[in-house]
Amino acid sequence: MNIEKIKMIKNSYLKMHSLLLLVLLLSWNGYSQKDISKIAFGSCANQSNALPIFDIVVKHKPDLFVFLGDNIYGDTNDMKKLQSKYDRMAAKPTFQNLKKNVPIIATWDDHDYGQNDVGRHYPKKAESKEVFLNFFDESENSERRKHEGVYTSYTYEIKGKKLQIILLDNRTFRDNYKKYNGEVANDKRYFYNLDYAPLQEPDSTYLGTTQWKWLEEELKKPADIRLIGSSSQFGIEYNGYEGWANFPLEHKKFLNLIKETRANGVLFLTGDVHYAEISKLTEPGLYPIYDITSSGLSSTWNFATPNKNRIEGPIMENHFGLLTIDWKKKIPEIKIEIWDVNDNQRVEYTIGLDQISFKK
Repeated sequence: MNIEKIKMIKNSYLKMHSLLLLVLLLSWNGYSQKDISKIAFGSCANQSNALPIFDIVVKHKPDLFVFLGDNIYGDTNDMKKLQSKYDRMAAKPTFQNLKKNVPIIATWDDHDYGQNDVGRHYPKKAESKEVFLNFFDESENSERRKHEGVYTSYTYEIKGKKLQIILLDNRTFRDNYKKYNGEVANDKRYFYNLDYAPLQEPDSTYLGTTQWKWLEEELKKPADIRLIGSSSQFGIEYNGYEGWANFPLEHKKFLNLIKETRANGVLFLTGDVHYAEISKLTEPGLYPIYDITSSGLSSTWNFATPNKNRIEGPIMENHFGLLTIDWKKKIPEIKIEIWDVNDNQRVEYTIGLDQISFKK
């Protein structure tokens, strides 16, 4: 066989190989673009626990799973220890089952970021970011690897509609909370020890200047439904624990940004507190803002804090959240569910897209 013929065969093989890779890539993109109607989500998964909830998630066959933070409990400045805890999660059969059957996206919270309740002053945030991104198989050319923090967004097109998922980073840029000093000592609703008080300093920040600018541009993009993943709760009232309510000026800034950008279809997915609830926040000049908290893949808590905005819950047992979007309807509907570790449906609440859109 002459050299020219060998070259022709080799080139033909390379072209076929490239074509096959392209077909596979398009097939995967087609899957992610066309079939996102069921989104499962949750937070607070300790790698030392069995985590049977992951098998329940798989049973419900979601098209996507969103980790909202505390995806492991690292709590260390030692990156070898942090990696070993991620390795323990990776070796868990239930996590392997989830990863094998459901695409996963993720942001982080304090315990997988570094330390309890810590913000921008955590000294190993660049190193822990790399461990986080590697664990969740972030590509080497990902934009997340090019900027500080782990914030990112995804857009899916389904039946002529667009679903946008925005994952915030509530840790890398956040200023320290203000320590509680008896500000609501006479309010009998607070029967427990409070950690923090609202911080009113105008230069205090939750997301940081760069992330705020990025978020504004994201909200300007066309989308029908926008799921905003925030590791800390957004729609609740002040309760003395972590949450957006401790930064009231930043909280107001977010609401104003939704108004200014006329961003329709905003729903918050949040975690952190070790129970589930749905909060409904009303704001003049804005449609209702729903906050669906799913926190307790394996963690639990013994009480729920006061929350005048709560319309469903609390669910104290281990659980996950599930959104099912009916794209076939002229006005899409979003069914919100909480399923517990025994595969019992604990919450079902449905809203129409017209209920979370600006009136024309």
